[in-house]
Amino acid sequence: MTIEVAAAEDVPQFGLLVRQHRMRIGLTQRELADFSTVSVRAIRDLEQGRARRPRQDTVRLIADGLRLGLRARADLETAANQGRTSWAVKAGYEADPPAPPIATDVLLGREAETSVLVDELASGAERLVTVVGVAGVGRTRLALEVATRLHTADRTPVLWCPVTELPAAPRPGGDRLTTLVRACVGQLLGTGAEDDDLAALVETVADRPPLLVVDGVTDADPRPDRFARLLRDCPGLRILVTADRPLDLPGERSFLLTPLAGPEPGDPVDRTTLEQAPATRLFLDRARRVRPDLRLTDTDAPLVADVCRRLDGLPLALQAAASWLVVYNVPTLHQCLHGDPADLLHHLAGAEGGIRLREALDRRLAALPAADRDLFAALCARDDGFGLPDVMALTGRSLPDSGRTVRDLVLHGLVRPSYEAGQSRFRILHLVRAAQLCAPAAVPA
Repeated sequence: MTIEVAAAEDVPQFGLLVRQHRMRIGLTQRELADFSTVSVRAIRDLEQGRARRPRQDTVRLIADGLRLGLRARADLETAANQGRTSWAVKAGYEADPPAPPIATDVLLGREAETSVLVDELASGAERLVTVVGVAGVGRTRLALEVATRLHTADRTPVLWCPVTELPAAPRPGGDRLTTLVRACVGQLLGTGAEDDDLAALVETVADRPPLLVVDGVTDADPRPDRFARLLRDCPGLRILVTADRPLDLPGERSFLLTPLAGPEPGDPVDRTTLEQAPATRLFLDRARRVRPDLRLTDTDAPLVADVCRRLDGLPLALQAAASWLVVYNVPTLHQCLHGDPADLLHHLAGAEGGIRLREALDRRLAALPAADRDLFAALCARDDGFGLPDVMALTGRSLPDSGRTVRDLVLHGLVRPSYEAGQSRFRILHLVRAAQLCAPAAVPA
């Protein structure tokens, strides 16, 4: 005897409708199986909610077996589509592969990083890449460039999901594929409880695997099992994440995005060299957007180089500072950034993006473990750079432990490494030092 009882709240609408229609006309599951040629087990699993995504031909056969009219058949198909991605979504995805958002500016100074990521993802050498770096370094813009090049090269579908738009709340008339992608990303990052959407996404994209871009991960509890399942069930899928730190997932490739390079202290600087270094080139490009008539003098050139050094080559900071040239000249801007390190952040707080940068740096410092915050405060008190022996002396830790500590600071984007004369040296970014010095109360004890 077949057991047909199931909790209604655990059964999708499709399973409830099949059971209601079957019982209305007095059929057993065996009889419906005979009429429809669908197995008894499949019908039982659908009615009890163990199977939630019936195939298109299964829906048609069951509707035929139940002798449904046009209205009831349409309702049954609608209910089936609630449990899985509709055939129309899959067909639209394959016919017109989704593209990434359109960039509104030209990416400057990131050709090497872009080429490396495009090659790794296009070849499948890496399938899960997390771009990490300090706030304002340009992680989102780099991801957008990589996604655009992959899409342009061979129409690779790009599923772009900003984490700021999670959780995914269905909206009337909204894009069903977008809603599905956001729900899946929520499940990957530990904010969603159901796994059914992952299977629905695989069903939609498996025949033409996309690049899934998860942009802006900050506080998250990623689920390694769900990432592994998605990558396993959809061979060819690649995932590109931008985050403030590595997700620590199996198979993850952490890609550290460092600030733009600029003239080093002591380097000869003139108007020609400013146009060649990525940091100063970006600064001048943004400056000329607000001052098309800007003409640098020989005196201005070293001041611009020093401004870019004090802003650590961070694109967001460079753009914010350049926006002040609508009212300042170069010497005045340099003067504003040359005094107390806190002035850097106070100055930028008045420009677009500056407040977000300040808040992001404060959050990054507050996220450090207590012992690392104490170490970082001691390192900030030093005027010059530091090496691993300095960390060992300050903490009493072994060389391997000191190396792991500094590695974490580098991957958090708080310090910048350099390798000169066979020596590894590290320097705290000026803006990070400013955040540490001007807002110590923001870092919990």
